[in-house]
Amino acid sequence: MENSEISKRVLVCQNRTCRKQGSAKVLAAFQSLADAEVEVVASGCLGHCGSGPMVLVLPEKVWYSRVCAGEVGAIEQHLQGGKPVESLLYKKRRKQS
Repeated sequence: MENSEISKRVLVCQNRTCRKQGSAKVLAAFQSLADAEVEVVASGCLGHCGSGPMVLVLPEKVWYSRVCAGEVGAIEQHLQGGKPVESLLYKKRRKQS
């Protein structure tokens, strides 16, 4: 896949704390979406241990916290339609870089 086709990048923390909270399943759920315009990346620590699994959507810099695999479909709607899922947003990082 060429980078010019990618419009969004989804980072899913795979560091120790998030993995204990189920981030591997969250990553797998995102990877199963197979959207050519969205790159899914297993990331290192995103710096918010204890609030995970953490998900960061770029380039908008939208942060999601405590994401479970069953909620990935809702976030997919954000990826397709551009509207963040308010109930899953990480309140401490809302509208920040």
